[in-house]
This record gives sequence, C-alpha cells and structure tokens, in this order.
Amino acid sequence: MLDYLHQESATAVSIVGNAVLDEIENIAIYPTAHPLDRFKKHNDGNYRACIVYSYRISYYIDGNTIYILRIRHTSREPLEH
Repeated sequence: MLDYLHQESATAVSIVGNAVLDEIENIAIYPTAHPLDRFKKHNDGNYRACIVYSYRISYYIDGNTIYILRIRHTSREPLEH
C-alpha cells in the first residue's frame, strides 16, 4: 500500500501510514462509527468502510472481532464483494 508513496516522499509514508493505523485503532474502539460499506452486496450491517487520506479501509464486524478486509486507494476501481 505504501510502496508508491515511499517513492514520492518518506514523510508522506509516515503521515499516511500513521493515520491509517490510528484509524484502525479507532475502528477497534468504535466499530460502528463508520457507514455501511456501499460496495458490499447484501450487506447485513456488519460490513463498514471509511476513508483516510484517499485510502479506503473496508472491515467486517463479527461480534467482538473486527477483520480488516482491504485497504485500497480510492482512485482505483472499486471492487464489489
């Protein structure tokens, strides 16, 4: 994910990487704070997503466990799943 940014700027890697990690920590604390994942077909309410610095974090809530499904740049064609 951060390989491209590293070619552009080591500072950008640090800023974006830390922001993504911080948001993942926030997801662990407040898993339902983000909207439902609009690209998930037949979303039962447990698939959610958020965007941090143009990176979309998709995740799944299963009881007390949260699975990070994908981190993808928003300029890429979205995947329905």
